[in-house]
Amino acid sequence: MSNKRKFRSSIRRKILLMSLTAALPFLSLAMYLLASMLNYSRNYDEIVSNITVANNYNLNFKEDMDESLYKLVVGYVSFDRIEEDPTLEDPYALIHRCRNSFSQLMNAALDEESMVWLQSMLRNIDTLEKRVDDIRENSLTGGNYNENIRELDNNIYTLTELIQEDIQYFIYHQTRNMEKVTTQLHQQINQFLILCSVLTAALVLVAVSTTFLIAKGILAPIRELCDATEKVAEGDFAVRARIRSQDEISALGLAFNNMTENMQALIDQVREDEEKMRRMDLRLLQEQINPHFLYNTLDTIVWLIESNETDQAVNMVITLSSFFRLVLSKGKEFISIREEEKHIRNYLEIQEMRYRDILEYDIQIDQTVYDYQIPKLTLQPLVENALYHGIKYKRAKGYIHIHGEKEGDSIHLTVRDNGIGMDQAELEFLRREICRPCQETEKGFGLANVNERIHMYFGEEYGLRISSTKGKGTIVEVTIPAVRMTEEVGKAL
Repeated sequence: MSNKRKFRSSIRRKILLMSLTAALPFLSLAMYLLASMLNYSRNYDEIVSNITVANNYNLNFKEDMDESLYKLVVGYVSFDRIEEDPTLEDPYALIHRCRNSFSQLMNAALDEESMVWLQSMLRNIDTLEKRVDDIRENSLTGGNYNENIRELDNNIYTLTELIQEDIQYFIYHQTRNMEKVTTQLHQQINQFLILCSVLTAALVLVAVSTTFLIAKGILAPIRELCDATEKVAEGDFAVRARIRSQDEISALGLAFNNMTENMQALIDQVREDEEKMRRMDLRLLQEQINPHFLYNTLDTIVWLIESNETDQAVNMVITLSSFFRLVLSKGKEFISIREEEKHIRNYLEIQEMRYRDILEYDIQIDQTVYDYQIPKLTLQPLVENALYHGIKYKRAKGYIHIHGEKEGDSIHLTVRDNGIGMDQAELEFLRREICRPCQETEKGFGLANVNERIHMYFGEEYGLRISSTKGKGTIVEVTIPAVRMTEEVGKAL
């Protein structure tokens, strides 16, 4: 034991000596490199800050300004009430924010080219504000719709385009400045690398002789363990580390050997689960945004506009926007039942405009369950299935009823239609399909997807139940646990 302690102590002294020998020259180089990096970071942050400010307006300024002024001109909203519309920007507020942001950049240490474009942009902003004043005066006097439209086409759109170009040129010159700063840093780094190479060559001789004494007793078993690890990384899980040093590395080798015995089975299981989730996520994404639904909806909007039913067209666009916003839900897996009901209502409002002659619907979800959570896109595939496979083929007026309530520790949601229904054979086939993995289904992928996700999140005791009668309709019941939005889901991915 005493020999081992002396040996370890000797190793520590040698490592300390080697560290000090290598550290002193490299510490000086590190200080030089740190100073260069700090200077580069300061200049880089300043340029990035300028570009960030410019990008904030480059992306949205023209679009927000053009949209707001157009809706002001056509009478969709007034100057006095535009701040009440969350989808629009007050043109004056937008102009003032833009002017203040870029006026502050004028005080920064910018290159001459950037200053030129900033000055041009501020002049254009001033001109734009005057044109907005003209539109406001015309709107207040009334009867100047055509003049305001000409003002939009001839001046406003041109000015916003010029402002956007000024911003883009400013960003371009700031990017060039960033390249110059980066080039200077690269030159300093190259100098550092040259010095570092010279010192490294001198220190290698000392380090090699010192390391040889340490490596003889320690590095051999480590090398054996590394070789075994590389073989495992290549997929050879039958390899075993043969270490007989009777120390901590030997214990590590024994743990390594035990680990490789079960690793293959675990990796196979993980790969299978990942592949299953990847396929399900891909097909779920494809189902979330149905191209035919989007195309048909856009065609309906065009038809409404051509029929001069602009109010209905606007309502349909707003509903479609709300529909897709809830579809995305900022990437969340769970939403509240209140949001799910809103999503279904948006979907049915759009479909009702297209199928007004054959579709009626009713949503009766108890408001006491609104704050409970539900996997996103649980009800929409059921409602879509009721419409396209039940109501649409009925060739008569159809009805979809959606009901929801809490019973004990569970929430029950029902989608009922009076469509064509299914006979017993079709019903049994569909029941078997929705119990299979959704990627293996031949029919009813949407229902199978919902059922599989509910099982994955909450367990096999929850999911879908389907009943149907030929010629009378179909009922799909959804059962999920009653979990409030502030609570944790019992079963995660």
